[in-house]
Amino acid sequence: MSKIIASAAIRGAHKLVRQAEESLAKAIAAKGKDAKIEYPNTAYYLPIMLLFLGQKVEKLGDLEESLQEARKLLHPEPSDELWLPYLGDALDSGVATLLAEETIEVLKYQNGSNPVNGIWLGFTDDAILRLQGIKLVDGRMPGFAAIVGCTKTNQEAVDLVRGLQERNILVFIAGNSNGRSIAEQLAEERIEMSWDTFLVPYGKDITAAVHALNFAARSAMTFGGVAPGDLKAARAILLYNKERVHAFVLALGDDPGVPKDQVITDEKYATAAGAINFGFPVISNVNIPEILPSGICTYEHVVANVPVAEIITRSVEVRGLHIKVEKVPIPVPYGAGFEGERVRKEDMFCQFGGKFTDAFELVRMKPIDQIEDGKVEVIGPEVDQMQEGQAYPLGIVVEVAGRKFQEDFESVVERRVHEYISCANGIFHMGQRSIIWVRIHKDAKAKGFQVKHFGSILVTKIHNDFSSILDRVQVKIYTDAAKIKAPMEEAKKVYSHRDDRIAGMTDEDVDEFYSCALCQSYAPNHVCIVTPERLGLCGAYTWLDCKASHQIDKHGPNEPVAKGECLEPVKGQWKNVNDYISIKSHGNLERFNAYSILEEPMTSCGCFECIAAIVPEANGVMIVDREYPNMTPVGMKFSTLAGQIGGGTQTPGFVGIGKLYISSAKFIAAEGGVERLVWMPKALKEEVGDRLKARLAKIGKEDLFDKIATEENAETPDKLVEFLTQVNHPALSLAPLV
Repeated sequence: MSKIIASAAIRGAHKLVRQAEESLAKAIAAKGKDAKIEYPNTAYYLPIMLLFLGQKVEKLGDLEESLQEARKLLHPEPSDELWLPYLGDALDSGVATLLAEETIEVLKYQNGSNPVNGIWLGFTDDAILRLQGIKLVDGRMPGFAAIVGCTKTNQEAVDLVRGLQERNILVFIAGNSNGRSIAEQLAEERIEMSWDTFLVPYGKDITAAVHALNFAARSAMTFGGVAPGDLKAARAILLYNKERVHAFVLALGDDPGVPKDQVITDEKYATAAGAINFGFPVISNVNIPEILPSGICTYEHVVANVPVAEIITRSVEVRGLHIKVEKVPIPVPYGAGFEGERVRKEDMFCQFGGKFTDAFELVRMKPIDQIEDGKVEVIGPEVDQMQEGQAYPLGIVVEVAGRKFQEDFESVVERRVHEYISCANGIFHMGQRSIIWVRIHKDAKAKGFQVKHFGSILVTKIHNDFSSILDRVQVKIYTDAAKIKAPMEEAKKVYSHRDDRIAGMTDEDVDEFYSCALCQSYAPNHVCIVTPERLGLCGAYTWLDCKASHQIDKHGPNEPVAKGECLEPVKGQWKNVNDYISIKSHGNLERFNAYSILEEPMTSCGCFECIAAIVPEANGVMIVDREYPNMTPVGMKFSTLAGQIGGGTQTPGFVGIGKLYISSAKFIAAEGGVERLVWMPKALKEEVGDRLKARLAKIGKEDLFDKIATEENAETPDKLVEFLTQVNHPALSLAPLV
């Protein structure tokens, strides 16, 4: 153990604990010990205190206890560099540091300094954590990097984050080097930073780095089902992070000529020690002492003197990440980190679709002899023939052939078009089918991006991802306003035909369902059973998606599960399915009911789109989606509800669902189905409105839609019952739920 690192970490911890104590004393003097303290929209109180102390902090006075525990972890502040042959004292200092930093950061929400300001995003709430969860579990996001400091030049900063984005690595940013942060460098270069682009600037102070670690802590609590509360649980959460959350810290200095005590401060050493507790190594371009033996981390703990140009490769090696970088033959960077990029109007060279022009995308199966593999044909003007700022039509027709390809797979491949095109740097894509909107950035055009490159992307990615069922792919792209008309009309007929065919599928029509174990990388005991009438709770995987996935990879996350003997037709329970989940949940589950919310419902991993919960007073069920931040009639916000039902456990009365399931004939059929639906947020009601109205019309209950309350009608059980009584909602006359 380096004596410099140990001494610096201990000194830094002392400084930060003193700072936290001073900030807390001011807050208590101003507002009193009983003043409420919390982060926005989380069920995990202050996650670091919950992790290490099992403490549910709710009031300012509770933080006095937190900091008393932090002070107990402090070792005597060294007057000189202290030699320690082991990590223990530094790790203790790291924990004390994180407790202090959590205090300092949460008090910013109390004292009005507002950590969400300009480019800085502050604390990540539970809704975002769960939204990003699907990317963590399906491999699109293999890990995250926490960057502290800045690089010597802005271009070096851009190259670094582009390299991380191309590898799909999430980037958290906090702290600064000599008053300058890499986030400020990126902002100067007009690099978009948000959760959508995998670039998340928490705050300019080093204390903001704690948000990356409370994100990691909540990952274990949310997806891993690890309940905090004692030292054993704390150890389990830290081990979960070491083994499953593949993160590392990049400690950057802007100039090798600057004295190291001005680049990597005591507070940074202390924060790094906190990260090492999670098994997250530190890699730096600065000449700092190294800790090379493995132990707490999988491999080295601290690696120094790595040039910025080589730091990503070295970090991936040190953390033990396995990353596949796909080379797509286009002139701009490509990776999932660019998927959520926006192209502002002032930065746009040209655009397609939206409310401006005709646009669509379609995947069609063709006889193999009608397809020239890899061919991309542009019918109409190319980008270099277009005028800056103008809108043009865009029709993308992907034609595929393969001996194992089936017509049912067309929509599965087509659904990936948005993802594939969005992953190109400088390209904005939104929507699907005939409601797409695409923009090309001026910088992308300057680098040589053309319309034909949409085809290059699709040919490459479809071959990569569907090679087991596809042999040939060709793409036709229409940008001519007259010639797009006929293929667009044909596409609309295909969409209608597909909807009729898929909408008509029932669970009784098939002999097998499909499992989805993608989330087991984060929720080891959770298993989704996906049926034609009940998609995965994340909303991303339908029965057809899972069928295609299994065709692509026989040993992948989706397996066919023969239904076998039906034990409970109304509740939705089958013997073979029970046997399957018993094995795949490692014995934690014995049975489940696909159509019940009350009796042995499906488990949840944590990345569900919505939560359905019974409202006993209303004799019905409410649904809340993760985008809704306010209180619900069951007295809990989404984040609190989600904290109770994630991690692969069965929770009678609560169940995670995908939005499409709301309009399914099998929606909580065991309890009476859609007639039990009494409340949902207005935005969600509008989003699922067309499908829900169609379902209600099919069962002769068209008037029920207007009887479903929203937050505009009620946010408490009493008000909800009052509204339901006024509109004569059928749930009030159904058999009692409880």
